[in-house]
Amino acid sequence: MARTPSTMLELGTPAPAFRLPDPVSGQSVSLDDFPDAKGYVIAFICNHCPFVQLIRHEFARFAREYIPQGIAVIAVNSNDIAHFPEDGPDKMKDEARRFGYTFPYLLDEDQSVAKAYRAACTPDFFLFDAERQLVYRGQFDSCRPGSDAPVTGEDLRAACDALLAGRPISDDQKPSIGCNIKWIAGNEPDYYG
Repeated sequence: MARTPSTMLELGTPAPAFRLPDPVSGQSVSLDDFPDAKGYVIAFICNHCPFVQLIRHEFARFAREYIPQGIAVIAVNSNDIAHFPEDGPDKMKDEARRFGYTFPYLLDEDQSVAKAYRAACTPDFFLFDAERQLVYRGQFDSCRPGSDAPVTGEDLRAACDALLAGRPISDDQKPSIGCNIKWIAGNEPDYYG
């Protein structure tokens, strides 16, 4: 199990635009579909990664709590589905239904969105404010497979709570750790180790 850290995109970076298909709803989704959002969580996840499997119940709970408060939650799967069919569209539908995802779970088949966000691992989290400026990036919480740390989402929750309350978000942000994004051969980005 590879342990790849987030690249820690520079705070203040504008959210890159995208429009991607959601295999669950059959619709395409973009940030513009959430014009009244108070913030945007973009999460790079997949089905087969043990780091994602560890947090998926709590991440689904997080979304159920924060979407009604005005946080748009969007998950993106950028893995090479030709070589990792367990992350393909049909399996994404199953995953979303099985774990109660109430947010779009989008397929980034050409990996352009992962590159635009400088995503490196699954899971990798980005929080943008209402003006779509990056205010948090990094870990959901400090739990990892094999650790005794509980899955709480405390880091992402604290950032969202501060954003919603109009308080400054701590600069003490820790990288997420997870499986590397499974890049299509020859498509690896230059920022990726």
